[in-house]
Amino acid sequence: MASDKKYWKSVEELTNSSFVETLSKNEFVQEIPTDTFLGDKETLANSSTSRRDFLKYVGFTTAAATLAACEGPVKKSIPYVVKPNDIIAGVADWYATSMADGYDFANILVKTREGRPIQIMPNKDANGTTSARVQAAVLSLYDEKLRLKNPTKAGEKISWADADKEIGAVLNKLKDANTPVVLLTGTLASPSTERIIQEFIVAYPNVTHVIYDAVSESAAADAMLAMYGKRALPKYHLDKAATIVSFGADFLGDFHGGFEKQYVAGRKPETGSMSYHVQFESNMSLTGANADKRIVTKPSDQLFALINLFNAITGSNVPSKATPVDAQVKQMASELKKAGSKGVVMTGINDKNAQLVALAINKALNSEIVDVNNTLNIRQGNEADVNQLIKDMNAGKIGGLLSYNVNPMYSLPNATEFANGLKKVSLTVALSTENNETVNASNYVLPTSHFLESWGDTQFDEVTYGLMQPTIQPLFSTRQLQDTLLGWSGNTTKYYDYLKAFASTTILNGSSWNTALHNGFFTREITTATIASEISVTAAAMQLSNTAKKASGFELQLYTKTGLGDGKQANNPWLQEFPDPITRVSWDNYLTMSIADAKQLGFTNPVKDNGAIDGDYAKVSVNGKEVIVPVMIQPGQAKGSVGLSLGFGRTFGLKEEMQVGVNAYPLYVNANNIQFGVTIEKVSGTHQFACTQVQKTIAGRHDILKVASLKEYKTVDPKDHHHGWNKPSYVSYDHKEVEANTIDLWDEHNRELGHHFNLSIDLTSCTGCGACVVACHAENNVPVVGKREVRVGRDMHWLRIDRYYSSEVESREDAKELGLSRAKMYEGLETEAENPEVTFQPMMCQHCNHAPCETVCPVAATTHGRQGQNQMTYNRCVGTRYCANNCPYRVRRFNWFNYANNNEFDFNMNNEYGKMVLNPDVVVRSRGVMEKCSMCIQMTQATILKAKKEGRAVNTDEFETACSSACTTGALVFGDVNNKQDKVTALAKDKRAYNVLDYLQTKPNVIYQVKIKNTNEA
Repeated sequence: MASDKKYWKSVEELTNSSFVETLSKNEFVQEIPTDTFLGDKETLANSSTSRRDFLKYVGFTTAAATLAACEGPVKKSIPYVVKPNDIIAGVADWYATSMADGYDFANILVKTREGRPIQIMPNKDANGTTSARVQAAVLSLYDEKLRLKNPTKAGEKISWADADKEIGAVLNKLKDANTPVVLLTGTLASPSTERIIQEFIVAYPNVTHVIYDAVSESAAADAMLAMYGKRALPKYHLDKAATIVSFGADFLGDFHGGFEKQYVAGRKPETGSMSYHVQFESNMSLTGANADKRIVTKPSDQLFALINLFNAITGSNVPSKATPVDAQVKQMASELKKAGSKGVVMTGINDKNAQLVALAINKALNSEIVDVNNTLNIRQGNEADVNQLIKDMNAGKIGGLLSYNVNPMYSLPNATEFANGLKKVSLTVALSTENNETVNASNYVLPTSHFLESWGDTQFDEVTYGLMQPTIQPLFSTRQLQDTLLGWSGNTTKYYDYLKAFASTTILNGSSWNTALHNGFFTREITTATIASEISVTAAAMQLSNTAKKASGFELQLYTKTGLGDGKQANNPWLQEFPDPITRVSWDNYLTMSIADAKQLGFTNPVKDNGAIDGDYAKVSVNGKEVIVPVMIQPGQAKGSVGLSLGFGRTFGLKEEMQVGVNAYPLYVNANNIQFGVTIEKVSGTHQFACTQVQKTIAGRHDILKVASLKEYKTVDPKDHHHGWNKPSYVSYDHKEVEANTIDLWDEHNRELGHHFNLSIDLTSCTGCGACVVACHAENNVPVVGKREVRVGRDMHWLRIDRYYSSEVESREDAKELGLSRAKMYEGLETEAENPEVTFQPMMCQHCNHAPCETVCPVAATTHGRQGQNQMTYNRCVGTRYCANNCPYRVRRFNWFNYANNNEFDFNMNNEYGKMVLNPDVVVRSRGVMEKCSMCIQMTQATILKAKKEGRAVNTDEFETACSSACTTGALVFGDVNNKQDKVTALAKDKRAYNVLDYLQTKPNVIYQVKIKNTNEA
């Protein structure tokens, strides 16, 4: 139960280091150098200190606030001369469309203001979901630094007509000579585009189409082809699963695009049953952090464990090897057999044999969870084809290479071979939205439109056909790939007309094109079933065993971060500043290492007095390749293994601030995410991390988190004074112990008049993905402050997701009885830190009805609204920061600088294109003010005004915030508790509902639901 656990954010907290106590008590851990700007009494008259700086130091009065409020700049504005017919100033338009950039695929809704896309949300009618990367993709549209603006030849501008003429002439010449030409693309998942490519190949029979994914899942597709005769990825209906066993498959992250929505749908404690999820893994992943049982297993042991499970399920006798986790494997075999068709085994190991073994286990279980009919089309890359292309290029066999939105010169492990081969190709044409290394090495560069400027269609699975429509006119002189290929094929049809005809005749079956376009999708029926071929997997299992036996030295697990993925959006400041859900590090990748290995090799992560974390550098060598990378000691990392994320280290074309991290793709040999025979050597130097894991801590206070087992949830009274899993706080009153919520220092106001907003956060459903964090950034114009500022605790995120580790330890009472000191009790936690439990908790302004920030503000800049929101009046705030000191939740942010129009912060608010993403409903704050979550007051007011204009009451569950709209799993629910039909009203009274730090009597309007874990005891 919650009261028996010690919650901690970092290893340093376990040892009760002095800096943790300093951080928790003192906002200003570094002495303010007052002498440098005030001077002494003799020289004060000559000081250059401004009146505002002086007032910042000595305090403020209401008169000072009045003066400070007059400092806002005056800017010229230009109104519409003739208002467009389809745009109403001040009213948002939403467009249903799709995103497909080769790595991220989503059915989405796009919010536009005055013709500018400013936000992306999931199209929930199409069962769409969004990640942090999908949310941030709207900012990449306005990337004036990286986006290509005009066609060029050898670096010089060229007209589209001349480019088409010259390229067409060369293509015809190569066709006449029957010289091979290759069209190299990422996964398109677009039926109409694939049809156009086939027509292009008919026009030029010497052309072949090769699909390249930077982060490959080719092995899974090849295994499906071998067993089911269909090269695609299986879909998993995790909402129907009883037992889920995963070997390194981060299916709440990027594995097969992610299955978080289905996963959480099968884990609703109120139904009385939850899936039982066991994760075998070496790196602490998002999926492992959410598992009911996480079994720390280095990669080679995962392979053997998978074979041992295969033997136990199928009765085979494939030669294997004993592992430290064989007891758990035996238990999992029993659980899976008991679950039968409701059981499923998944593996994220990019090895065809491993994927075949997993499919064979599921086949033996007759698993209904694995769907081989409604397959996924989002990872179609073929490693064999790419390797053959590189060989043919270097052999001089390829006459032309047409690349589309891929960057193999950055992401290929053998990028040098590709670059050398490219020099031997006579015609190199790069069709790309953004500049990169491969584009720079190509002779012709043809800029393509961003997906938010494009027409198109998508088919991520066999059932859902998505449509893509432009939400803005092209910002630059760009053209879609489809129009280019149609023109080169001799087809004068515009792609829009081609798409409409294709969809109407091939997909829609008589349904309305306009309706499908409006909805953004059309649901099809699967007419044919996939039949498994009779193949023996024993040979594959034996080959897998032989592969595992070659393991030596350290074992490297390569992975993708939830924020940056494969690196396509590396120039996106929202994603660079997005803290990793596990390590809480932004602006970096690093080598994750276990506590034991770090001690043995001498690596440390010293923490400075201001909460900043440093790290040592390691030289990582594998297969003759070396990289120098900083080390981050990670609780839960398997001994003998290390982890390193892909997608970082890009430099070409990126802003200087974005050129961070280390390129790990050179270590991604044969596209295998597991590398054996790794050597690690400590080298000189100290790295400075921008890590928030020990900043803004509220550790040491109890009942921040509450966690219970499914058995406790079903059998124990949550309010039971001794054993309850959701006990209220008690205080001493009149020499008696009474519930804290019965004692009040303030007179209550009537909150039943009008609307009263609450936000419910279900800790069971929250996976920590962070889509809500980026959605909040976009909706509320939250500034990016950069690595240096994040490092010293000045990040501006209005919403953060705290990651807590926890360990089952003796209670304080038991420790006292045993005579153990606090230091001794916490010392024992270091062993527990080898595999701690993890809980994620979204934390934003709690909008307290008894807000401690309001009582200390000397200028009444923060006040309480009738609808329950704690409001900030920015032009009244003078930056005393009293409110931040008095906030027990550490959710207020001080604007130390002007982040807009400031060359020191060259992110999206410092150029005319980047500013196009700003939401005009929310002010861009100036320096010297406090800011924090507003509970999206502009959205709630817009909903009220819309209902008023239409002459009706606000509909049930019509109110939304950015975070609740973006939440894929439905963990965040927003609404009006005065509307008894709103979902949030019932959630506020649910037996799992509690307030963080409720004994302080702040009475928040943010309610948390106790996290329930299935310990398999129920």
